[in-house]
Amino acid sequence: MTTHTESPAAEPSERRSWLREHSELGVCVLLLALGVLVLTDALTMDVDITQRGPVGPKTVPVVVGIGLLVIAALLAVDVLRGGRGEAEGGEDIDLSEPADWRTVLLLAGVFLGAAVLIEPLGFPIAGALLFWGAAFALGSRRFDRDPLIAAVLSLVTYAVFNNLLGVPLPGGPLMGVL
Repeated sequence: MTTHTESPAAEPSERRSWLREHSELGVCVLLLALGVLVLTDALTMDVDITQRGPVGPKTVPVVVGIGLLVIAALLAVDVLRGGRGEAEGGEDIDLSEPADWRTVLLLAGVFLGAAVLIEPLGFPIAGALLFWGAAFALGSRRFDRDPLIAAVLSLVTYAVFNNLLGVPLPGGPLMGVL
């Protein structure tokens, strides 16, 4: 009688293969964590006791948090039952090519830089740097035109949010001018 013993090296390979086949479970974990975060934040929100009515400031976050948990659970069940997401198909996407990490890292740096600079420099300057940096990261090399377009986009965005929509954005050193 022969006994079949698996080598310890085969087990991590099988585990890796199972995780690769069920990689959508990572999205489930992300949705679950986000749902728990939203619910925790909503349920610990301080609300004035004199507030009346069925719909208060907690209602929408609680509904969104519960929705995230339900979607995470449904997606996990679907993935574990063999459901798979379709690979994105598009005429301008070559799925055999690796990701362009340089562009991704440049864009992440531009967004992080804008987030750090928005308070000391204000939205018009930080927004212009954001728009110009994003255009550069995505391949535009028109140094004569891109900064001007970025400045106009940033000023128009600032004016629309600040003046028309009533959403105050930090003006920075340009506060007195704008």
